[in-house]
Amino acid sequence: MKYVVTGGCGFIGSHIVEALAGEGHAVTVLDNLSTGHERNLAHIAGDVTFVRGDVRDPEALDRSMAGADGVFHEAALVSVTASVERPRENHDINATGTFNVLEAARAAGVRRVVLASTAAAYGNAPGLPKREAMPPAPESPYAVAKLASEYYLRVFHGLYGLQTVSLRYFNVYGPRQDPSSMYSGVISRFMDLAARGQTPVVYGDGLQTRDFVFVKDVARANLLAMRSGRSGGGEVINVATGNRTNLLDLLAALGRLHGRPVRPEFQPARAGDVRDSCADITLARSLLGYEPRFALDEGLRALAGA
Repeated sequence: MKYVVTGGCGFIGSHIVEALAGEGHAVTVLDNLSTGHERNLAHIAGDVTFVRGDVRDPEALDRSMAGADGVFHEAALVSVTASVERPRENHDINATGTFNVLEAARAAGVRRVVLASTAAAYGNAPGLPKREAMPPAPESPYAVAKLASEYYLRVFHGLYGLQTVSLRYFNVYGPRQDPSSMYSGVISRFMDLAARGQTPVVYGDGLQTRDFVFVKDVARANLLAMRSGRSGGGEVINVATGNRTNLLDLLAALGRLHGRPVRPEFQPARAGDVRDSCADITLARSLLGYEPRFALDEGLRALAGA
């Protein structure tokens, strides 16, 4: 099979590419390298085709998708904070970019598109765990754009017959997540600071909770979503573990891993951040056959050893 992975040089995208190449598929990576890195695919560079391009460029998308069977759409402006600071850029990349991907996929006769969406769509609406049938309550331009993308996928299936699936990622962590970026995931930043004996910053009281999911579980969920005969009709599906951890407990786990306490600096909570997050993954289990394989402690050890 031939697959296209937009944002395939990025953190999650590179793990999807690695999994596909490992199965012997032809893979084309479309990435503008704004946050991704070619080094993420250096170990399989001979097994994939790299196209430097942008999802805001329909011609680059058309070239990449010729003859493709499926598309994994991972390219995005990936930060809530960045979307608050640069809402127009967020919309251009995350909403219009998704529309461009769908149009190119439809024109190329692609069978299925799997979208990287986000748990931020749930916002701070009450009720845990988060279930896909809950009304969305986005709190940031990032969440709004991803929610619009989910609706576009549903409409493109209903009107044009393109098979689509939207995966709402919760808090993904693992190797290749850049800890030097202020927009990187909290675990990669905290892990890097703890390893160097430096002080991490916690925004708020540290009791906010997250459902942390290891990147290899997320990559596997993507492959399942591409292949499942029970999905493809515009479904929205949570990808997580079904467990939640507060940031103070995360710091305690990192302290155990490194053999010394990790004490944070507290700063005021940030605009647009969600207080609590935890997924119900019943739908992922029933439609995709997905089951998370990495508990948090196991994932942290794997990240520390990467």
